[in-house]
Amino acid sequence: MELISTIFIPSIRLKKVTDITLNMLKDMKIDTILLDVDNTLACHGSQEPFEGTIEWSHKLAAGGIDIVICSNNNEERVAPFAKLYNLPYVSMSMKPLPIGFNKAKKMLNKKPKQVLVVGDQIFTDILGANFANMKSVLLDPVKKEKGIGFQFKRWLEKPIRKKIKYYVTVS
Repeated sequence: MELISTIFIPSIRLKKVTDITLNMLKDMKIDTILLDVDNTLACHGSQEPFEGTIEWSHKLAAGGIDIVICSNNNEERVAPFAKLYNLPYVSMSMKPLPIGFNKAKKMLNKKPKQVLVVGDQIFTDILGANFANMKSVLLDPVKKEKGIGFQFKRWLEKPIRKKIKYYVTVS
């Protein structure tokens, strides 16, 4: 039972994507981030990025971090969004299967231990990262999705999220 529960546990938990810092990535020995879109960089289905996320991504890139958007959404959704960030992307990633993560890793010629998956869903982003032997960050969803499927997944996530403490930085 313990093995099953650990596949749902991220490396760390943060409130929002912009809480990820260059120092944190350096401490984790990470040089590549695979970013989800919905409820990570924008509200579900929106083309309007969360405030400060574009600047944050540019700051990380300037600090030597490779970033790829890795989403289960189709190319019509992901391509224009990736263009806003000036980032490469993998659409139709098939998370939680590691297919999309492995494709992004190969695009950059990286090893799994160098890669951090960032997203808001345990059963796609975190589970997929663990399947791919990559580190992960679980974010709090910014806005609740309306679909019954999302509501059911969020309900299933609740007891797992309660067990995961937030990462705290010391200034």
